[in-house]
Amino acid sequence: MIPFSVLDLAPVPDGSSVEDALRNTLDLARNAESWGYRRFWLAEHHNMAGIASAATAVLIGQVAAATSTIRVGAGGVMLPNHAPLIVAEQFGTLATLYPDRIDLGLGRAPGTDMATARALRRGLEDGDGFPRDVMELMTYLGRDQPGQKVRAIPGRDTHVPVWILGSSLYGAQLAAHLGLPYAFASHFAPAALEQAIEVYRQTFRPSEHLEKPHFMMALNVFAADTDAEGQFLKTSMQQAFANLRTGRPGPLPRPVENVEETFEPTIAAGVAQALACTAAGSPDTVRDALNGFIARYEPDEVIVTGQIHDHDARLKSFRLTAEILAGTGTL
Repeated sequence: MIPFSVLDLAPVPDGSSVEDALRNTLDLARNAESWGYRRFWLAEHHNMAGIASAATAVLIGQVAAATSTIRVGAGGVMLPNHAPLIVAEQFGTLATLYPDRIDLGLGRAPGTDMATARALRRGLEDGDGFPRDVMELMTYLGRDQPGQKVRAIPGRDTHVPVWILGSSLYGAQLAAHLGLPYAFASHFAPAALEQAIEVYRQTFRPSEHLEKPHFMMALNVFAADTDAEGQFLKTSMQQAFANLRTGRPGPLPRPVENVEETFEPTIAAGVAQALACTAAGSPDTVRDALNGFIARYEPDEVIVTGQIHDHDARLKSFRLTAEILAGTGTL
């Protein structure tokens, strides 16, 4: 058995409110802890009506307070949106309040549209400074250095574990160069997955943080009693991706029958490619799919997500997935 975790975006289903979404996230986190998930990560997105995790560090604190043992973190914080010192202070505070339970995954994309990126005071060229910002942030979370004039308080000497997130070779190369764990966004951008894994593992340089490569793979899972029900649940995420790609983002849509008939062929093909790393269906079907992904890519951990409209169905999917991942001897 390999470790398995949850990636949550605090989805706002059509017909529900942001308050409902945040309440549901806390409920899912408490249950995920009891079901054996190792981590509960939240992702930073802005100006999206279907996602309520924009204030990621704040929500991480709420989830950590509502649980007791599960690791809680960012999957991730989009570092170019923030000054490294601010992130170090936020996560240093979290790590001080919840020792040995906080993770910090870092990405270089804005997590939003360009107009919102500008509203975040993010320059469009800031991505080029990502490696520098990562190293600066890690300095603030480490021991004071001789002559260091700026310190993160709280933050210094907390050594919050830092992960590099990515969906291309850039993140794989940086994680390998810095000797950090690497999480690949295969749940929505799997095109470069195999090449990124190869680059990361072959060029990894051991560091004080990590002796050998540690790769986490993200997977979509829609588990239900039957194949038909699992596929039906998946249609909410399919519609959400189609809406995003056509410039019409909104709340998480209700599931529908015959979802492919609602898309243009080119959109349907793009959605299918983006969601290729997905297991949907009955427990047996999901088990077979997960076994296949894990046998093929050999991740050190998996992190599962599932944008499901109905909260009870979402809880059931994550519960069934935990039982599958914990119970099968081949994982």
